[in-house]
Amino acid sequence: MDATIATFLIQDGVTNGAIYALLGLALVLVFAVTRIIFIPQGEFVAYGALSLALLDEGKVPGTAPMLVAFGAAALLLDLWQMRRDFQLSSLVRALAANVAVPVAIYALLALTAPLELPSLLRAALAVLLIAPMGYYIYRIVYRPLVDASVLVLLIASLGVHLVMMGLGLVFFGPEGLRARPLSEDSFMLGPLNVTTQSLWIYAVTIIIIVGLYLFFEKTLLGKALRATAVNRLGARLVGVRTQLTGVTALVLAAIIGAVSGVLIAPVTTIYYDTGFLIGLKGFVAAILGGLGNFPVTAIAAIGVGLVEAFASFFASAYKEVIVFGLIIPVLVWLSFGASHHEED
Repeated sequence: MDATIATFLIQDGVTNGAIYALLGLALVLVFAVTRIIFIPQGEFVAYGALSLALLDEGKVPGTAPMLVAFGAAALLLDLWQMRRDFQLSSLVRALAANVAVPVAIYALLALTAPLELPSLLRAALAVLLIAPMGYYIYRIVYRPLVDASVLVLLIASLGVHLVMMGLGLVFFGPEGLRARPLSEDSFMLGPLNVTTQSLWIYAVTIIIIVGLYLFFEKTLLGKALRATAVNRLGARLVGVRTQLTGVTALVLAAIIGAVSGVLIAPVTTIYYDTGFLIGLKGFVAAILGGLGNFPVTAIAAIGVGLVEAFASFFASAYKEVIVFGLIIPVLVWLSFGASHHEED
């Protein structure tokens, strides 16, 4: 391997690592706030990518009727909860959140999908379509389990992953799809052919990282999420609505996943089950970061991308084994200093 090949591998590794960084940050965010190891994070990536690919073809994505179905299920749960203490204001809020929002998004996509919209606008529509799914998944699955143990939440996450992967097969089919690039321009940087699409990935990753920092440091809701992450019971005692923070964490995770899918959709062919493998690599980065440290998780994700790139060159048949094997020494090291808690 010469310097030119190494440079290309580093470029690929950093590009992939930027995506893994976004997923790792989303996983750390959800776990810190809700104690949920959110296995379905990769499904948001696949849904976002496949939705954008279908919008590029002038079709309404299958996630649009799926969103309406999620809203209907959430509405039924809300109606069941209101059966003993009915209030008109609660019914109006439930109808607005669970019926009006998904139907409005469906109608918007039905009107705009046949149009030749700019690439950025189609990408924004794909993210808009996926973002409410975080709310509905929390309402349907995790809100009834808000006080459950970490193990129960993990089992629930596995069930959500299997359901979402099955729904992806039903609504998108087994064929892979690829979206049009946000920009087809490229330029030479020494021996490297740098595409504008890769620059989009770097720029959006940096913007999201900075945006999350400002959100947690400067906004009241962000500080509420930090308080919930530090001490859930203490946050409740001082008036923080932990259900609101849980919903916010899942919605942010859905947005980050959808943005990640939009960014990689033009780079590689995405299938209904592709998100699982991508999400696992983001999970590796989150584990390397200790499931609680955002900067370390981002740095670890870049490392995961570089290891994957070089492993694909030297031992392509074992690259996945090498990548996932990175967490073994870290877990062994952490086990030496971790005290045992029966619940965890």
